[in-house]
Amino acid sequence: MGTPRWYALRTRSRHEKRVSAQVDHQGIEVFLPLIGRRSCWKDRTVQIQFPLFPGYCFARFAWKNRLQVLTAPGVVEVLGVAGRGVPIAETEIESVRRLVGSTLPVDPYPFLEPGMSVEVRRGSLKGLRGFLIRKAPRARLVIAVSLIRQGASVEIDADDVIPV
Repeated sequence: MGTPRWYALRTRSRHEKRVSAQVDHQGIEVFLPLIGRRSCWKDRTVQIQFPLFPGYCFARFAWKNRLQVLTAPGVVEVLGVAGRGVPIAETEIESVRRLVGSTLPVDPYPFLEPGMSVEVRRGSLKGLRGFLIRKAPRARLVIAVSLIRQGASVEIDADDVIPV
């Protein structure tokens, strides 16, 4: 109860960055995975950072301090079951951090049906575990955050993944 754990926060629509800033301002560790996207305006094309998981961000706090998080403007709820927050595994958060920190193109991916669990054996994502969605010359690896039923996908060489 007193140990800080990662929890998923559901936010109001399009309030992910505001929630992240508010929770961070309260001194609570927060993680909002962002991906760059090109947006075409009338006179130019710009690179804009969008949340990888729209409607969600992650915060690390002790469950007894949840009211401090819940009162941040834009926070709807801490995801859980029957009013109890369900912590997210540290390995899932770390996997998402590594994925968005890599130079590979990352795309949001809807929740998957259970697939083959694999691990990357070489390259910048070595050791990362996820689900293999497609195996061809280029494999599609998905890193999932099961609690929010979303994930992110990346294409890598099929030879770079091994079954777990």
